[in-house]
Amino acid sequence: MYKHIIILLALINISCVQQSTLVHTEPFYQGTKQISLVDNKGNRLLIGSIDFSAQQATIHYQIHLKDKLFQDYFLSMKEMKCLEGPELWCHLAYPYNNPRNITKTDFTWLSHDLLFMYKKHTEFGANFYNGIYYDFKLESGRLIGTAMALDLNLLAAPPEDKIQPPITIHDIDEIEPMNRWLPIIEIN
Repeated sequence: MYKHIIILLALINISCVQQSTLVHTEPFYQGTKQISLVDNKGNRLLIGSIDFSAQQATIHYQIHLKDKLFQDYFLSMKEMKCLEGPELWCHLAYPYNNPRNITKTDFTWLSHDLLFMYKKHTEFGANFYNGIYYDFKLESGRLIGTAMALDLNLLAAPPEDKIQPPITIHDIDEIEPMNRWLPIIEIN
């Protein structure tokens, strides 16, 4: 009889350990983190924060940008919030439904929420061809996004598949980081 009780307790213990590993997530994906853009000279500009909450394999997030840092611009018949520096760096919120979920290896929806367009001060209007997509990787306990080129005209019409992120690896290209004002974004 004691043998059966010990086996039963062992099975319950194993079951509890397995369940706790399913919902366990890395400490990075819990709580509030800071979002900073890093310029091509290494200077950081804190632009907001992000709140993470983990639910099994899915990590939900909510971004809070510091609106006071962004200046209002009316470019090509569109109101935009832009950071001023050697270039205008305009945030373009993803205009369609976004579940704001990531996993430990897929940060695509986060990249969609942090789309930017750059513009030289001397240029007229907005050129959506000059889009910036930050490709994120988890490195040394922080998310680091590297600026990639993206034609934002891709988002002019709603995507057919509203569940999958419309921007894929096939839509982005590498850029020379030193040629852009804010080539890196960090979340830590």
